[in-house]
Amino acid sequence: MPTLYRHSDRDCTPARSTYSWRVLVVSVSPVEVEQPATGEQVQPDTPWVTIVWNDPVNLMSYVTYVFQEYFGYPRATADKLMRDVHVKGKAVVSSGTMEEMERDTEALHGYGLWATFTSDSTT
Repeated sequence: MPTLYRHSDRDCTPARSTYSWRVLVVSVSPVEVEQPATGEQVQPDTPWVTIVWNDPVNLMSYVTYVFQEYFGYPRATADKLMRDVHVKGKAVVSSGTMEEMERDTEALHGYGLWATFTSDSTT
């Protein structure tokens, strides 16, 4: 261990100090939070949906391919959703949290599809 020196105006003499150790204790257990007893009903967040819109650019076979590739839908489900997009002008292709729907929408934009996400109550 290196020798510690205390500097003074006159000389440098070895420092006489003791070492003290501080220990930080961290708990990894979850904190339990008490629920307030207000009598109010707590409603879960409103689900969000991703909507794919009909466009004049993409072929129906390509839209079916994207639904299978990105969402992992079976051929029959992807084909039904593609037909809804083509005939009705739009189809809800996924639902979940806002962040998940934003991710899906951006991914569909990457495939060149017209897509938006919105609150499920507005569809």
